[in-house]
Amino acid sequence: MRENGESRLGKPWLVLVTVMVGTLLIGLDRTVVNLAVPSVISDFGITVTTAAWIATSYIITNAVFVPVFGKLGDLYGNRIIYVWSFIGFIVMSVLTGLSWNFPSLIFFRAAQGLVGAAIYPTAMSLIAKSFTKPKDRAQALGIWSSSFAVSAIIGPLLGGFLIDNFSWRMIFYINLPIGIAGLIMTLIFLPHDRPEERGSFDWFGSVLLAGAITSMVLVLDQGQTWGWTSAASLACYAGAVVFGWLTYVWETRHTHPIIDFKLFKNPTIVSVLIVSFISFGGMMGAMFLLPVFTQTFLGYDAIQTGLLFVPMGLALPLFAPLGARLALRFHPRYTVSFGMAVAAFSFFMLRTLDPGMAYGDFIIPLALFGAGLGLGMAPLTTAATTAVPLHEVGMSSGLLNLTRNIGGAFGIALFGTVLANATNANVLQVAQQSVIRGTGATAHAIGTSLIILKADLLAYGTVFVWAAGAMLAGGIAALLLLRASGEEMEIPPEVRAEAMAG
Repeated sequence: MRENGESRLGKPWLVLVTVMVGTLLIGLDRTVVNLAVPSVISDFGITVTTAAWIATSYIITNAVFVPVFGKLGDLYGNRIIYVWSFIGFIVMSVLTGLSWNFPSLIFFRAAQGLVGAAIYPTAMSLIAKSFTKPKDRAQALGIWSSSFAVSAIIGPLLGGFLIDNFSWRMIFYINLPIGIAGLIMTLIFLPHDRPEERGSFDWFGSVLLAGAITSMVLVLDQGQTWGWTSAASLACYAGAVVFGWLTYVWETRHTHPIIDFKLFKNPTIVSVLIVSFISFGGMMGAMFLLPVFTQTFLGYDAIQTGLLFVPMGLALPLFAPLGARLALRFHPRYTVSFGMAVAAFSFFMLRTLDPGMAYGDFIIPLALFGAGLGLGMAPLTTAATTAVPLHEVGMSSGLLNLTRNIGGAFGIALFGTVLANATNANVLQVAQQSVIRGTGATAHAIGTSLIILKADLLAYGTVFVWAAGAMLAGGIAALLLLRASGEEMEIPPEVRAEAMAG
């Protein structure tokens, strides 16, 4: 192995910076689109329920194709998949901005999710191939994780400015100059990598897997609107079960499956997926509702809401590399569980949300959340790439990102339902404890609105208590399940051999 830590992909730190640009671009796109929904509704004359398909179409195609592109990267090389997906994302961004009606917007938004799905798994694979030393790889993946935090800061600030001063279309056009800069870096700094596996792509298996994932994500995203026991939801449940079973039957018989179910015999991979599902469910469920609270009850605009997340965005890139380093010195389960406990405590601090809160009241909780997330997530990402041989890194990283997507969708659906149910229950409780002083329709209307307001505020507190419980459960799962330890992480012999030969 080269003493300077370089690998077959040339200068690893330039590879890292390059793929971080792509990760940042995808992250920016995902964080700004929700800000544009009111303007899109106004331009196209659609309802809020219809507008939800702007996010749903992207989420479904992105979730479906993450494992597909992870496998394609293993079969044909990650660089070529990364380059073409980058080009496709730039083109689809411009076409989305040029949408002439709502159906065309949904079509191009779905295409965006499709091509963008390749960025995360191929980026993780390129980093894993570039950094052959476990210590360097862990540090690199920790730094790479900070791209998400940067996009969380820049996205709302940049998106809010563009929407307020120009048009919602600009949030898609801005991907063009950023994308071209990233593409140039990709062509210069990403040398060609060799495929880690030979064989034909499993097209039929990918269709079956798409059916299972689409059914699952669709009901998670739309179930609250449809009703969890409606005919549409029941059809999605059935689709997820049937297509999931067919996927398992087919994939276990295919020589080059999209998802190798033997991975689920790897205790490290299984534990990483369980912890990621639980923690991302808690994280996404809570963080999705926090901007809704600030804009509804505090009167924040898009830019102010973006500024709210600056403490989190600053803490995460500081603590992600630290989490990766600590995981190499101690048992990763300790680092992950401690990070999840910190994140749980930060959510618990937000259980007393009220309209009198100022910006400063959010600084400590969200900074703690960013710190906990950085400490906890970086070791999980590292474990997903070090617990398998290099020819399965793309599949493993794709499976990790798929799990995070589904966990996030599940959390948003669950906590949205918790919020609605808690509000309804709180209305009765608050009404029983309230006395309306005054007579007449006006006094009654004001009293009723105040009761509903109080009930809604208490419901947000309930959501953050649930989110704290989910993060704590993720930490406990990590403590009980994760087995890897420092330099002795459960790295298969072939991975160590490849690293020594690098």
